[in-house]
Amino acid sequence: MHHYFTIDCGEVLLRAFRVEDVDAIYELTSQPEVYEFLPDWRSTREQRLNWVTNYEIPANKAFLSALPNIIGQNYLMLGIILKETGEFIGFCNTGIKEELCEPNREIAYAMSKHYRNRGYTTQAVQGLIQFLFEQTNVEQVNTIVQLQNVSSTKVIEKCGFQYKENIEIDELMYAHYTLLKEDWQKDKVN
Repeated sequence: MHHYFTIDCGEVLLRAFRVEDVDAIYELTSQPEVYEFLPDWRSTREQRLNWVTNYEIPANKAFLSALPNIIGQNYLMLGIILKETGEFIGFCNTGIKEELCEPNREIAYAMSKHYRNRGYTTQAVQGLIQFLFEQTNVEQVNTIVQLQNVSSTKVIEKCGFQYKENIEIDELMYAHYTLLKEDWQKDKVN
């Protein structure tokens, strides 16, 4: 039996992508509710299989083998797994967002339309933040959200991110939020 990297987040786990996730990722990223806000994730099943097999799984291995010094490591791609059923219901990833000024480590996520408004996304994002701040040398994380994405804005504000500025990327307007490790640690104590 394979042991995959996981982070326990309460009702959900974050687990490193595996080839068996391709259909679930493809289905998720084919939902209009997801690709409206993450258009780069839309793909054919064949593209998704190629990306997971040849890019995302190797990137995860490189990222994890570099711990705790992840400077220079790009992506960690994690499925959001519902503990109760083992179902792949979303993803929560971290990577370098080239369009942002350094430090430009970003957190991005998506949740299946069938599992929204249950707190799972917030649990997953909080779990990834905790991992990055406690197990790596990351001092700041970023996230960007399209201005009309009210649900995502609520998640990141619950997770302690602070609004920084509006930015334009590929002709779309985003709100840019940051979270500093020192602020996260203070909030954790209070």
